[in-house]
Amino acid sequence: MNIFRLAGDMTHLASVLVLLLKIHTIKSCAGVSLKTQELYSLVFVTRYLDIFTDFISLYNSVMKLIFLGSSFSIVWYIRQHRIVRRSYDRDQDTFRHLFLLGPCLLLALIFNDKFTFKEVMWSFSLFLEAVAILPQLVLLQRTRNIDNLTGKYVFLLGAYRALYILNWIYRYFTEPHYVHWTRMLLFLSHCCTLVVSMILCPF
Repeated sequence: MNIFRLAGDMTHLASVLVLLLKIHTIKSCAGVSLKTQELYSLVFVTRYLDIFTDFISLYNSVMKLIFLGSSFSIVWYIRQHRIVRRSYDRDQDTFRHLFLLGPCLLLALIFNDKFTFKEVMWSFSLFLEAVAILPQLVLLQRTRNIDNLTGKYVFLLGAYRALYILNWIYRYFTEPHYVHWTRMLLFLSHCCTLVVSMILCPF
């Protein structure tokens, strides 16, 4: 594991912890897009289908469990918590996120390392992650009411994306046979999403 991937993982983890801290301590999800959180939950479910069948490392397994548990927790807080759910702004969080699933699945069926259910779902999760932030950005663009913790959450997600782009560039130059159509498309999609994030983010 190179330094860019480790830094990216830690930044991603920090973004999730910041969001959970906001929701748990303030008991408010104002400015948080439920649709983005649902997409991230689907990203982790489809990416980590191997969690109980393939052991890579303790670090890998722990990170998988953390991202699965935290994403489900955030969705539960926004949907079910008797206090937190009152602060959810469903009138502004209207991005049609389900329309993102079809194109991502189609890309995954075309671009994958091996045409098996697990590999297609893994590719699907990568493409979906590249666009999962869009409902959150649109919500912030509409409301323009951004508290400190929500701002940090979005900033950390952007930093995580930037670090993973550096990770892919590093691996391209240091690992033989790393280049693959799936990874190339993913690299380009993350670059595009990072640019869109910088344009739409109102801070």
